[in-house]
Amino acid sequence: MRKRSPPAPPAESDHALFRNAVGPVRELSAATDLRRQTRTLPSPEPLQSQADERRALGESLTQDEWLVGLASGEALAFLQDGYPPRLLRQLRRGQFVIQDELDLHHLRLPQARQLLAHFLSDSRARGHRCLRIVHGKARGADPGSVLKAMVDRELRRRAEVIGYTSARPQNGGTGAVLVLLKT
Repeated sequence: MRKRSPPAPPAESDHALFRNAVGPVRELSAATDLRRQTRTLPSPEPLQSQADERRALGESLTQDEWLVGLASGEALAFLQDGYPPRLLRQLRRGQFVIQDELDLHHLRLPQARQLLAHFLSDSRARGHRCLRIVHGKARGADPGSVLKAMVDRELRRRAEVIGYTSARPQNGGTGAVLVLLKT
């Protein structure tokens, strides 16, 4: 590669040509801000933060408003499209070995949702195929289990979940689900 030499300083004639082309000038003071003289700047507002907060509030209201009301005795079952129904029957009959378990009893909804997401990704990373998630049943006076509804909704959303069904009575009955993951 050939080295380039630094550019030569402009000749005096170039300075004179420039001065003649520009004409008379006056020096501006450094403290003068022309933008502020011509218009007032709007006060800064965190528009994106406000939009994010509104969206998060809206999601929190819409996500959980239908959660209340899954009856404690209601059985859950779901199978992704494209999989044979026999997988769900085998899961319901206990023909898969439960390789890991998560108990969500007595947790608040946000904490339970976070633990569930972590548990599913961690179990899949460890190569587990069949899981049991204990969500519990509603208390006697409660109309339905909020955790059960949240588990139902979250599992339907997850791409790694092939299907799930309420557990057999000896594995928790309608207070738990058996989940089949993709490997």
